[in-house]
Amino acid sequence: MLKKFLRWLIIGGTLFFVLSNLKNNWDNVTSVRIENHGWLFLFLALVTTVIAQIWAGWVWTWILKSYQQPIKTSTGIGIYMITNLGKYLPGNIGHFYARIVAINKAGSDWGTASLSVLLELLLLVCAALAIAVIGSGLGWMKSSSSLGIQILVLGLILIGIHPKFLNYPLKILSQKKKIAQEPVYLTKYPLVPLLGETGFLLWRGAGFILAWMVLKMITPAQILPLLGTFSFAWLLGLVVPGAPGGLGVFEATAIALLDTEKFPAANVLVTVAIYRLISILSEVIAAGIGTKLVKDKAKFFS
Repeated sequence: MLKKFLRWLIIGGTLFFVLSNLKNNWDNVTSVRIENHGWLFLFLALVTTVIAQIWAGWVWTWILKSYQQPIKTSTGIGIYMITNLGKYLPGNIGHFYARIVAINKAGSDWGTASLSVLLELLLLVCAALAIAVIGSGLGWMKSSSSLGIQILVLGLILIGIHPKFLNYPLKILSQKKKIAQEPVYLTKYPLVPLLGETGFLLWRGAGFILAWMVLKMITPAQILPLLGTFSFAWLLGLVVPGAPGGLGVFEATAIALLDTEKFPAANVLVTVAIYRLISILSEVIAAGIGTKLVKDKAKFFS
């Protein structure tokens, strides 16, 4: 009951904030028009975001290989993109569960399957937080949270993804449950997957910047603030519980962080709405591509 209340409180609060800003800037929002060049940037933003989805699936297969999971690269990418739509189910964890089930059906034990999905989440948090920390430290964006706290959290996660700590839960589980199938342990620090997830955030950030250019061209000096703000807003949308796909949380954070003196409020509101539509459409397109990549769908999704 409490979880359900908190979920609706988070969703309600963020939607109220977004709608309040929309109401206060309604006249400016309705005056915004997409020029001819804007449609080109809209298309480029969509293509870039679809590429980001494929990239994320590819990086996920690197993580699976780190755990010696018997899944082909193309199949792994397909599973990732198909299950990604599960993030829009209540609770914002449906995609994680679907991936764990798919890996288990491929022959992995539940413990290893769960940790491989958890590692991807931790690497995404690391990548987004690293960009946000750099953005705050260099003054790319304004942030209400302490830079010291951000650095501390980032440091703890970077330590936590060391094999010594990640393998510990598997060892405990195998001892207590007396698992017949020996779990596969991580043998080296996941630096390459971490860099891959950083690349994913840069792809997504590029899509956000292109979405901004649908309405207005930007200067080189605005690129880094937009990228830093996007990363932090995306991070909160990822980790805040209850908001399906980060709906509302991403938008509210981006609106709150972008300096209205440099980025007009009306443009911010329209851009986050455009980018949300682009994001959803790109995930649907990617899922469609995924259905072509996964040959034996019954094996993983039955």
